[in-house]
Amino acid sequence: MKKLNSNQQKWLKAFHVFFVTVWVGGAIANTLMSLFLEANDGILLYGINLSIKFVDDFLVIPGAVGTFFSGILFSLYTKWGWFKHRWIIVKWIIAIFGVIFGTFFLGPWINSLPPISKIEGLQAFSNVNYMHNQTMLYIWGTFQALTLVFAVFVSVLKPWKKKTK
Repeated sequence: MKKLNSNQQKWLKAFHVFFVTVWVGGAIANTLMSLFLEANDGILLYGINLSIKFVDDFLVIPGAVGTFFSGILFSLYTKWGWFKHRWIIVKWIIAIFGVIFGTFFLGPWINSLPPISKIEGLQAFSNVNYMHNQTMLYIWGTFQALTLVFAVFVSVLKPWKKKTK
């Protein structure tokens, strides 16, 4: 397969770094909002939940999709390949897990909170579904944000040597 020239690789890298930044930044912002913003009335709780959903919809999801597809282009059209280095394999595992887990778990948990808090206000804290989904977001949203940060460090440090044949 034809490889990208140096200038094309720089453009691809710039877009990849941009999308990674958006994904990681959104994940960290959502984690921090979930853990540290406190609501003392129902409207504020709804606003916090809506803000987290907004960041998810307009930063996390586009960042994840952009990262995933620019990563595919990197693997297809540059010397890095798919499985040439262990650190690339680790990054693919994190990215695939992040996209799948975000799509089928984190996203639905996030999307479930605003409607409940809009209707129930602070009584949402007595709603079993609300509390379950919020707790799952505390735990797994934090885990996801930390794994994404780990992937950034792996990408920069490239800690594992080339795979042996």
